[in-house]
Amino acid sequence: MIIPFRKMHGLGNDFVVLDARAAPLPVSPARAAAIADRHRGIGCDQFIVMEPAGEGADVFMRIRNPDGSESGACGNATRCVAELAMESAGRGAATVRTLFGDLPAERLADGTIRVDMGAPRLGWRDVPLAREMDTLHLPLLAGGAADPAALSMGNPHATFFVPDLDALDIPALGPRLEHDSLFPERANIGFVQVLARDHLRLVVWERGAGLTLACGSGACAALVNAARRGLSAREATVSLPGGDLRIAWRDDGHVLMAGPVATAFTGMIDLDAFPA
Repeated sequence: MIIPFRKMHGLGNDFVVLDARAAPLPVSPARAAAIADRHRGIGCDQFIVMEPAGEGADVFMRIRNPDGSESGACGNATRCVAELAMESAGRGAATVRTLFGDLPAERLADGTIRVDMGAPRLGWRDVPLAREMDTLHLPLLAGGAADPAALSMGNPHATFFVPDLDALDIPALGPRLEHDSLFPERANIGFVQVLARDHLRLVVWERGAGLTLACGSGACAALVNAARRGLSAREATVSLPGGDLRIAWRDDGHVLMAGPVATAFTGMIDLDAFPA
């Protein structure tokens, strides 16, 4: 079964995108993981399938991590899929449906894509956490990082605020914290250095993916948690290894994320060459 695919990225956070809007595609978790493998497949941080959305949205976005597990949100992928939906419809706006909800998007004058990522969920059950506690201060300590804040942007995030990102051994800390017993569904682990009230520096260890050049939902979580702690304004530039995102936490609770998208290349893939 030979079908077209598109390799896209947002600030280097890269995706294999398949279009199943016209007809279903046989993409199991095992097949998605095999295609996401950077040595034996195409390689990506997340594997995306565009599916019919039904009434009220332009496209449903199914997200799988490189290990085949499903995710409810991916900010950078949302911008990429929104761009494709806009191209298909010949419009400057589109709504992307996800497991987290419907995410309206628009193309700005500078060509970047802005997405309304919805309102963060701040309760301990929403994250989710293993037991009741204040999500603004979690009892976690590892390798010089301590006292994170947590929330859900459709996927679980824990944000650590540190004085010097470069002093942390994030490849060692990330897996330990992702799999901590406090997170029954694992978690994305963000490490933030506050440069100014309107400028955060962020590195994210992504659940099921590891270190990536950018994480859109992680940037949203970083800004919201920083503002909750009084460390930042409600709008800021979030600088990731792959580049900058502009994040705003509106007074109505919704989080807006703006940034670029790009197509790296397109090609054809034989799905039957990968495990069913």
